[in-house]
Amino acid sequence: MKLIWLDYLSIGIYLAFSILLSVVIIILSYLISVQKSDSEKASAYECGFSPFDDARNKFDVKFYLVAILFIIFDLEVSFLFPWVTVLHEIGSLGFWSMFWFLFILTVGFVYEWAKGALDWN
Repeated sequence: MKLIWLDYLSIGIYLAFSILLSVVIIILSYLISVQKSDSEKASAYECGFSPFDDARNKFDVKFYLVAILFIIFDLEVSFLFPWVTVLHEIGSLGFWSMFWFLFILTVGFVYEWAKGALDWN
């Protein structure tokens, strides 16, 4: 008889490894990096305005679009991982459901690309 916890063993190992790796990377970054403050840390970064000015300043909407695209495709990956692990059990309905999900995301991506949301002029 197959034990239930064996079904989740691979996910548990993956989770434990990722937590351990995250902790090791954080500890190493504090041990290796220089912890001195300088003027570059307080300077404008990527968005082009000072981080310590008024928060109501206007800036380009493309930064929001890139953030939204990142969130959408990050969530797509989080849906794909469990789908791949049970693909052999869910049959054709599960396959075609994910196919349409990915198709809709691709259409949205192509639309944003065609509208020029990804062009940094």
